[in-house]
Amino acid sequence: MIISRRTFLATTGGAAFAALGRSTTAHAAFRGIDHLTIMFKELEPAIMSYRALGFTVVPGGELPAGTHNALIAFADGSYLELSAFKRPNDQHRWWDVAQAGGGFIDFSLVTDDLAADVEAFRNAGVKMTDPAPGGRLRPDGYKLSWVISFAPKPFLFQVPLLLQDNTPRQERIGNQTSHPNGVTGIASITVATDDVVRVRSWWSPVLRQPGTEIQRADIDAAGVRFMTGAHALDFVGPRSASSPIGSWLKAHGSSPYAMVLKTSGGKTGPLDETKAGARITVV
Repeated sequence: MIISRRTFLATTGGAAFAALGRSTTAHAAFRGIDHLTIMFKELEPAIMSYRALGFTVVPGGELPAGTHNALIAFADGSYLELSAFKRPNDQHRWWDVAQAGGGFIDFSLVTDDLAADVEAFRNAGVKMTDPAPGGRLRPDGYKLSWVISFAPKPFLFQVPLLLQDNTPRQERIGNQTSHPNGVTGIASITVATDDVVRVRSWWSPVLRQPGTEIQRADIDAAGVRFMTGAHALDFVGPRSASSPIGSWLKAHGSSPYAMVLKTSGGKTGPLDETKAGARITVV
């Protein structure tokens, strides 16, 4: 249900909007991908695997919802979040995926106006949770603080996690952006969907762009590409019964499928999926 700004601001949940300030227009102004989340059963083995893959990995700390994480920050301002549950929480939106083996699970876009972004998605027909406080305690004792909103099912994992920092964003992501493997940032993500037309109807008005129709012969898929900053968001469905996207949808539902990272002259090609826990290609 989409509710009016006046009605929403009168509720307890609407207080988060008031605290953030209110936009006069309901359109998103994303500046690119903020981070991508890869879920694991255990965090320490994931950290060791990514260091073996040539990444600089920094422990991130603990979150109140039961997860803990480590970060891989890039020169383009984005980062990878390696995450695992430190204690059980079957109410968390990532719990079921984590129990099924994890993988590339979620994505977030950079926002400076969470209120406008939530409203833009709601106006496009996407349900979004009311903004709520969040945070993380870093290993050095620094308490990070932010406000967060996300889309529940059936929009879950096809719409980004929205996060606006209260504490400085640089404190959240860190400044260790140099990696032995030469990776400098994120090029694109691929999200498998069972209805490209529906997803396009959400994203086009939010980003104020029609999207570009694409054919992905590498995965026998077709769909639409949106650009947010320097990052591409590909939403694709299978072209035939033999497409790996079709198999993915049957096993996992509509959700992130793969990512492409950029390098400044390092080794290119797919990373070892058994180590990375996700489909990652470096270009």
